[in-house]
Amino acid sequence: MANESRPCPCDIGDKFDYGGRGQEVQVGHIKAYICKPSACTDKAVIVIHDIFGWQLPNTRYIADMLTTNGYVAICPDFFVGQEAWKPSNDWATFNDWVKTREAGKIDKEVDVVLKYLKDQCGAKRIGVIGFCWGGAAVQHLMLKNPHLKTGVSLYGVISRFEDKQSLLHPTFFIFGEKDNIVPLEQVTLLEQKLKQNCKVDYEVKIYPGQTHGFVHRKREDINPQDKPYIEEGRKDMINWLNKYI
Repeated sequence: MANESRPCPCDIGDKFDYGGRGQEVQVGHIKAYICKPSACTDKAVIVIHDIFGWQLPNTRYIADMLTTNGYVAICPDFFVGQEAWKPSNDWATFNDWVKTREAGKIDKEVDVVLKYLKDQCGAKRIGVIGFCWGGAAVQHLMLKNPHLKTGVSLYGVISRFEDKQSLLHPTFFIFGEKDNIVPLEQVTLLEQKLKQNCKVDYEVKIYPGQTHGFVHRKREDINPQDKPYIEEGRKDMINWLNKYI
């Protein structure tokens, strides 16, 4: 999945052949994918996509998984109409591309989504999860947004917020042991700083042998050794949300 010869070893992994159970809607100035459970609920989760954007089937698969666990799940286009990264793009241009899509500058969009969830879906308890780029966005939101109950950051790019650990809400951090984008020394440093500065509940968990994107960009059947950790990561994510929403 990773390719160390490129500036960003963030290959797409296994693109799921998955259509989604939800629908696309317009939420203020952005589009979003939303899926609702059959039973009424006041619980919702905002799903923040990775660099491959809000239409990646893998991310919608996770959103639908949240719905089967009783949550309204919404995955907005946090690139606001700008193109998502494509594996066919020139990786030498990646750093310039990502500078135009900052994970720490999504507050306007999050406010619009929160209003939609409250007004249109009856949501009162709202959490957030995010992958890679979206994982960094989760950390940003956990530092400043008072309207969210909790967050799960899956292999979020720590370096974007490495000097900020005063979280407002309980946050769960998921990392892979073999992640080339978020090396273990960064994870260790994050743990040390959280221990020093964080006054809310948090957990940092490292999954043995796993590479970047393992929870949503690896098929369960891709490797028998990976399957337990993919499933464990998803279960841990759901359990954390259940605990705090």
